[in-house]
Amino acid sequence: MRGVPEAPRIPGEEGTVPNDLSHRTNRELSPGRHFPLGATLGPGGVNFSLYSATAEEVWLLLFDRPDGEPTDVLRVRDRDRFAWHVFVHGAGAGQFYGYKVRGPFDPARGLRFNDRKLLIDPYAKALTGKIVNEDNLLLAYDPGDPARDLSLDRRENRAVVPKAIVVDDRFDWSGDAPPSIPFERLVIYETHLKGFTAHPSSKVAHPGTYLGFVEKIPHLQSLGVNAVELLPVHEFYVDDFLRGKGLTNYWGYNTAAFFAPEISFGTGLRPGCQVEEFKTLVRELHRAGIEVILDVVYNHTGEGNELGPTFSFKGIDNPSYYVLTGGSHDPARYYMNWTGCGNSLNLSAPPAIRLVMDSLRYWVEAMHVDGFRFDLASVLGREGGMYRKCASFFDAVSQDPLLQKTKLIAEPWDLGSYEVGNFPVDWSEWNGRFRDTVRRFVKGDGGQLRDLGFRLTGSADLYADDGRSAYNSVNFVTCHDGFTLRDLVSYNGKHNEANLEGNRDGTDDNNSWNGGAEGDTDDPEIALLRRRMAKNHACLLLFSSGTPMILGGDEFLRTQRGNNNAYCQDNPISWFEWGEVARNADMVDFFRKAIAFTKKYTILQRRKFFTGADTGRDANVVPDIQWFGEDLGPPRWDDPEARVLCCLLDGTEEPSVEGSYFLFLALNGDHRQREVRVPPLPEIQWRRAVDTSLAAGEEFVDDGAEPPMDPADRYLVNPRTTVVLLGK
Repeated sequence: MRGVPEAPRIPGEEGTVPNDLSHRTNRELSPGRHFPLGATLGPGGVNFSLYSATAEEVWLLLFDRPDGEPTDVLRVRDRDRFAWHVFVHGAGAGQFYGYKVRGPFDPARGLRFNDRKLLIDPYAKALTGKIVNEDNLLLAYDPGDPARDLSLDRRENRAVVPKAIVVDDRFDWSGDAPPSIPFERLVIYETHLKGFTAHPSSKVAHPGTYLGFVEKIPHLQSLGVNAVELLPVHEFYVDDFLRGKGLTNYWGYNTAAFFAPEISFGTGLRPGCQVEEFKTLVRELHRAGIEVILDVVYNHTGEGNELGPTFSFKGIDNPSYYVLTGGSHDPARYYMNWTGCGNSLNLSAPPAIRLVMDSLRYWVEAMHVDGFRFDLASVLGREGGMYRKCASFFDAVSQDPLLQKTKLIAEPWDLGSYEVGNFPVDWSEWNGRFRDTVRRFVKGDGGQLRDLGFRLTGSADLYADDGRSAYNSVNFVTCHDGFTLRDLVSYNGKHNEANLEGNRDGTDDNNSWNGGAEGDTDDPEIALLRRRMAKNHACLLLFSSGTPMILGGDEFLRTQRGNNNAYCQDNPISWFEWGEVARNADMVDFFRKAIAFTKKYTILQRRKFFTGADTGRDANVVPDIQWFGEDLGPPRWDDPEARVLCCLLDGTEEPSVEGSYFLFLALNGDHRQREVRVPPLPEIQWRRAVDTSLAAGEEFVDDGAEPPMDPADRYLVNPRTTVVLLGK
């Protein structure tokens, strides 16, 4: 082992169990097959297959109890295509297992084998518990040694590593079929699975679980959303530095096992029950006509950098899975960190691509999910360090017939790359520019009209040049990462003190405005103004072309007390307080009506870009949209003081609504009332449909009861107000 110092004696090593890798079992064994990877039930037993191109020996350990000693220690002797495989007769569903892998410990070359460390199968479909790094037993080095990651830790770690569970994929789906909702009809609801029902106010039988979520499906149905985007449900690792501060990785963006549903979201009634309970959630959401989109983290793992823990990939085949770097004497000692989380998966290498593709297919085939939102997706397209639209991973996805039926959504940036509008044609994207522009306009910034015109009409400047459509723009104003809608209109700055980082974490670029007081206030005028701004945000989100995504809880003004980076807050700061649903029933009703309005007047859900959406041209001559200023003249696109934008939408060709119609939108981001002229149309009478400045419950007019305008040619738009007029 080149350049590896002799490891010093580690405190407590005297009590370490001697390494016991000697083949011992009474079970009948057969060679088995290299495919598929993972643990697969077969006639009379289980086939185990583990990929490692650099290992010298692979050992399979079987357990009867998660906290017990191994009952069987099997040396896996057969290897094909770098997959080590064995068929264990008599094993079955519910069997606990793990691996130990022998090979060189040579960090300079990226080899970090340590046969004292029990390792989790990368293809494990369920785990027996959380990975907890007690006494630093997951680390490959002695934390007190000056050589740090170059010293070999000889302590056993079986006590802190959960065991993988052999899973039977059979489940009573009761004829489940995907809703297959067209992308352009989606209304996405982003939420954290545990936080949705963890608060006692949820009053569900199993708070914070997959089954608890099922009990709240009627709320989603009544709201009118038809897709939920769940923050990570893959088994994740909680960082040591958070646990040391009494915090946790609440969001879960630190994957430990790409096939296993998070155990803490299960009821724990029996080992592995989280698999069946997740499937139950998917089945019941589908019955309600709601699709399931998973937020997935394939850009890095929870093992961190060279100083991070070893519980799976590092000890199995470090060079095959990670992007490694270093100097001339240690070319592969360190980890490329495009993610800000310590490492990056090597999605330009076949083993890593295979892992991710197998995982995606598993969640579609076995778990019936409908789509994926890819965290830091630009990392997945990095080859040679640079983002490439034609990267190997994207090519693999585009050629997969199963994944072509799913929704693919990119978070189009990473630590050093911002690729909004630059993903392949199969992909939709979180549109960060929509968020920023709408926030600036609603809080009253001038000079936003030109960019707002693009955002309202599907961002043709970003997506029209490569064959994509308006719905490829996933529009959002708020998401899990940042302020909630209530906090967006209640705080000028972040308040992340509870994260114990001196309020230094989280972005300062929030484009928020508190309306005149920071945080909660008893001032009725400020409270009314905040509600109006929240309603304006909702209207611009839901009435714009593209795919709207609502942050869960915004419909009842959920607050995180000004925390815009609540990733570590598994407590009431992040949990849904369901009492707010009744206290803010008017806002829930507003969201419900706004969603219903977009479904009725489908021109607001355009499949394609509006003709002439390029606001740099004379947009007043196009057939399906016309832009106006407040005086029926052209908008003041580039005036830094302009804060009013109007447009006329021609819905006469929309097939889903009886009779032809027009919609006239007047958006006033000014603090002053503005008189807006309304375009005269032959045989069309204009009626008020929406006015966000009106009293709670009166903003939307019931269908058929819309009052005619008087006078008929103009409308007084109150300060900071969204108005929609209906012409029939």
